[in-house]
Amino acid sequence: MKKTMSLIVAVFAGLTALGQQPIVKQITVNGVSFNMVQVEGGRFNMGGTCEQFTNNLSPEDDEYPIHVVALDDYYIGETEVTQRLWEAVMGNNPSGFTGDLDLPVERVMWIECQTFVSELSELTGISFRLPTEAEWEYAARGGRYSQNYLFSGSNDLDEVAWHSGDVTHTVGQLKPNELGLYDMSGNVFEWCQDWKADYDMFPAENPTGPEDGENRIRRGGSWGGSPNGQRVSYRNYELPNIRWNYIGMRLAASSIDDPNTSIAPIEISTPEPESNIRYNVIGQPIGKDYKGIIIEDGKKVVVK
Repeated sequence: MKKTMSLIVAVFAGLTALGQQPIVKQITVNGVSFNMVQVEGGRFNMGGTCEQFTNNLSPEDDEYPIHVVALDDYYIGETEVTQRLWEAVMGNNPSGFTGDLDLPVERVMWIECQTFVSELSELTGISFRLPTEAEWEYAARGGRYSQNYLFSGSNDLDEVAWHSGDVTHTVGQLKPNELGLYDMSGNVFEWCQDWKADYDMFPAENPTGPEDGENRIRRGGSWGGSPNGQRVSYRNYELPNIRWNYIGMRLAASSIDDPNTSIAPIEISTPEPESNIRYNVIGQPIGKDYKGIIIEDGKKVVVK
């Protein structure tokens, strides 16, 4: 099948109480359309800021120290990546919850997300990638339009998040945040590009996290998570070769008009998901003679 792509720029010029709405660009690939929202760069306090103590909730230790982050302009997905879009790009659907292709894709390993963004980039000529952890938090807070909410878009969790349940939900049904982004609290956790590391107090410009590590960041809470885990500054992490039905992804791009970006997607050759593939703890496929801690069928196993 010949793969095709079209790009439609939709600029919403109406005014909100906060000023002009963000620019939204629509991309269509193999008949499936999705929106990317421009996030104007700026500075913000990243971490467990004072509003994160609202409603008897409070930040975790790894949300400190609070530090100033400066970001350039970038784009982020209006919704989580759906099963419909994943199928259009990859030709398969790894999700555990099915029956509606507009549910968020889940059961995707971080390393498989790298293959997805690489394939999507090739189809569109746009360098898609996962958001950095700082980009994710800034967007979840509403960017320059932020009203300093506890959750992404509200202090009322039920307004903006699917949580404390037992299934995922169709994307984009609840109230969006100040940037017009949906489900940044709840529904599924979203992989970020960064390795997990402790914060430090120093200001940072366009941070991308440490150069190596063991776990990758995931953000945003999930359909079965507690209220505290849906807060915009809440951090979580996982091995990059683990798949769970509460982890999905959201797209980012440094530019939609220019395919050259400052943070290039990592190209990793990943085989089709199989239950008998074994990996080491940093996500590399290993042979049958490997000794040590491995990941097999999504679980840690010690091979002696």
